[in-house]
Amino acid sequence: MTPFPIELDHLRVERDGKTVLQRVNLALSPGERLAIVGPNGAGKTTLLRAMVGLEKPVSGTVTLFGATCRKEAEFRRARPRIGFLFQESDDQLFCPSVIEDVAFGPLNTGADEETARARAARTLENLGIAHLAERFTHRLSGGEKRLVCLAGLLAMEPDVLLLDEPTNGVDGENGARLRAALLAFKGAMILVSHDDGFVAEIATRAMVLSAGHLHDAEIHDHVHSHRHAHIHRREHSHG
Repeated sequence: MTPFPIELDHLRVERDGKTVLQRVNLALSPGERLAIVGPNGAGKTTLLRAMVGLEKPVSGTVTLFGATCRKEAEFRRARPRIGFLFQESDDQLFCPSVIEDVAFGPLNTGADEETARARAARTLENLGIAHLAERFTHRLSGGEKRLVCLAGLLAMEPDVLLLDEPTNGVDGENGARLRAALLAFKGAMILVSHDDGFVAEIATRAMVLSAGHLHDAEIHDHVHSHRHAHIHRREHSHG
């Protein structure tokens, strides 16, 4: 049986003596697209960071691809298989040009320069942003930066994507590219987002983080509910 890519068991995280997450349980299935929603300050980013060992829990366990991770070395082994899109693109871009930035991950995990650049170029092509390859990263628009950050993760060929507010600063055309890329991604993903339309389109399951606890939730198809309301009003007017 294939292990869950990510499992959390009774995870508790504190910051400055205050509980941020308590008794959080989660099992992400292969290929699943899980949305985690909740109010600002609920701890959604902290939860993502805890999954990859960037936040140390007070208690509970994190299991990645069937292996329990407690020490930094154990998380380090699993991280190349997990692409983490930070909330702020500028925190993730650090090479001068787009092609260098996207090739950095594959280079860092053992690919030679030619292979890394070829993989980067292919990823940019697949995202529809090959024209940005030689551009300076600091001169990109917000939406372009978001896509380049995503390209850097996809070039690593991860099994899981963790996406923190992926539609931040993304305009219409780049938003369509972002959605298409995520819908085509074969691995599992967890997306934290306040964009209800995006969540409804991408996610296959949703959970709500509130007061430190994670609960199952339902995804409502807003277009469907609006259509129902419209029909209901027409029927009512004929009555």
